[in-house]
Amino acid sequence: MTGGGAGCLLSIWTKRKRNLNRIVAFLVGMLTCGAGAAQTILPDPVAEEGVEMGSQAGLEDWLAGFRTRALEAGIPAATFDAAMRGVEFNAGVVERDRSQNEFTKTIWDYLDTAVSGDRVTLGLQAIAANRDLLDRIEAEYGVEKEVVVAVWGLESAYGTYRGDLPVLGSLATLAYEGRRGAFFEAELIAALRIVQGGHVEDFTGSWAGASGHTQFMPSSWEKFAVDFDGDGKRNLWGDDPADALASTANYLRHWGWTKGQPWGVEVVLPEGFDYDQSTERVVKPVADWQAMGVRLVTGGDLPDHGPGSILLPGGHRGAAFLIWPNFQVIEKYNTADAYVVAIGNLSDQLRGGLPIQADWPRELRALTLEERKELQDLLGKAGFDPGGVDGRMGPKTVAAVKAFQKARGLVPDGYPSLEVLTLLR
Repeated sequence: MTGGGAGCLLSIWTKRKRNLNRIVAFLVGMLTCGAGAAQTILPDPVAEEGVEMGSQAGLEDWLAGFRTRALEAGIPAATFDAAMRGVEFNAGVVERDRSQNEFTKTIWDYLDTAVSGDRVTLGLQAIAANRDLLDRIEAEYGVEKEVVVAVWGLESAYGTYRGDLPVLGSLATLAYEGRRGAFFEAELIAALRIVQGGHVEDFTGSWAGASGHTQFMPSSWEKFAVDFDGDGKRNLWGDDPADALASTANYLRHWGWTKGQPWGVEVVLPEGFDYDQSTERVVKPVADWQAMGVRLVTGGDLPDHGPGSILLPGGHRGAAFLIWPNFQVIEKYNTADAYVVAIGNLSDQLRGGLPIQADWPRELRALTLEERKELQDLLGKAGFDPGGVDGRMGPKTVAAVKAFQKARGLVPDGYPSLEVLTLLR
């Protein structure tokens, strides 16, 4: 449960020398790119010329040292030698890992694919085809079936595209390459334990090593996977989705899912709303938001599911949401606001709810990675601490943008727009 897949369609089109298999992968990618997770599957990317990516010889040298560490971690020598025999270095996996933060997408472009009409239709079909299973999972774990199916839809297009890269090869490549070496080495050891237990035969998945119907990383499999069909294996990879869907429900339950509580609802804000209040850090009773004039987008009073926050993922010119703690639970799967809103709204539509009603400021574009870093750098120089220069628009950067906007007489919605960057220059 890591990372972000924004810019997926652009990435697919810009890779060179595609063969027929890559064209097929593109067509499937049209459905799967809406998922913001690192487990979104792409055709093998081509390494940029002139960038040192590593080599097969280098990987083999690394594996010789890693073998000792794996055996010390409890992996039997026979398991290691059989599983790792023939593992190949994949420069495309390294390039994808290095470049993922450069893929930028506005939330509205992301949602156009993630919560498309086709994805809703296929989700309804998936529920109809698996209703008994999903009812039993909901009863066991207390997570609504529509939420589980929404994760399934974004992560693997309801099981139709679970990834075709060797998981052990991807993880070994990334652990050897070293940018996040310790993380991927730990995942590789967890993957070897999966192999050792005989839980999987065709161990394939995404470029980052996530796999199965709902794209679990190996460590998540160890902590949260369940044997729901009772066959003695926690199999997330076969055609039967029972274990994978139950494991997803178990994952969400572990992080505190509250059945019956929405992830959020779309709202309209009153004229003169104090946009300093629009942050996850400001939590108020629903009665307080109601008293401030916040209403459902359909015009009704706000439902009371406990204290919540106002979220403006596209700035004050886009949709507004009143969110509750289930929003943060979905964030445990993927921290991107766009991903959480996609899961939430897709699940709403699967139970008969409305698509997002508000217009988005489609004339705006997302900042590139370099522009986001420049924004943070200039905010800091102007006396508004963004919490570092890493290109990530986290809470400190949003707060810094808010403070700058307020100082300049702008609406302080915290949205890192090109307008803000231009004013800072």
